[in-house]
Amino acid sequence: MPAPRTVLLTGAAGGLGTLMRDLLPAYGYALRLLDVNPVPGAPDAIRADLADTGALREAVRGVDAVLHLAGISLESTFDRILEANVRGTYHLYEAAREEGVPRIVFASSNHAVGFTPRPRPGDPLIPVATARRPDTFYGLSKGFGEDLAQLYWDLHGLETVSVRIGSCFPEPSSVRMLSVWMSPADGARLFHAALTAEGVGHTVVYGSSANTRLWWDLSSARALGYEPRDDSEAYAKELVARDGELDEDDPDHAHLGGHFCTRPPLWPH
Repeated sequence: MPAPRTVLLTGAAGGLGTLMRDLLPAYGYALRLLDVNPVPGAPDAIRADLADTGALREAVRGVDAVLHLAGISLESTFDRILEANVRGTYHLYEAAREEGVPRIVFASSNHAVGFTPRPRPGDPLIPVATARRPDTFYGLSKGFGEDLAQLYWDLHGLETVSVRIGSCFPEPSSVRMLSVWMSPADGARLFHAALTAEGVGHTVVYGSSANTRLWWDLSSARALGYEPRDDSEAYAKELVARDGELDEDDPDHAHLGGHFCTRPPLWPH
């Protein structure tokens, strides 16, 4: 699949969307931006909710691919998650199918498998094929998105790479994040690989940098051509000195999803 010329970026005003707005154009993409909120510095961005099927149909018309980052990215009520992350993702896939868009890159999450026990030193890395064990309604919605992507590939030939993102921020902010951090630069590298690799069908990958303390297997991401260059270990000394190593007896640290399994942060809107 040749590099897409035009990519619809949903969730363009969000934290990850803001990072990718700055980084992806260097790979040759013309970004069409969509968000329910205004996108700073982008007066031509499309303001639309994922419930607006007509606006979505217009937004995807003529694009080469979609990078779908929109939705609720923390825990919320089931009804809010249902509307934004379940129905909203379905509406996007229907619009893409109707307009013949060949590929979507879907922002899944490690919280789709959040109740997976956290690996201890010497344990094997968590494979993509591990059983889904969502830690929240949010994580549950990401599992739905992965299944929806599989259905649209099998039924309609619409390709998807589902990226189980860890934590994509300029720097990791906790000891747990040392294992799941994806630098913004590596995030752009991974999304570029997901947008351009050939014959992906529906492929699920974990999204992180090549961290020394990595918990999951990046082989399916590397198979797309992803070559992570960053490692969170550069931040480890300061974070461990501040917070200490992860306590194996602390319920907050027992599972891959961290405190999402015990006291999930709530969506503020």
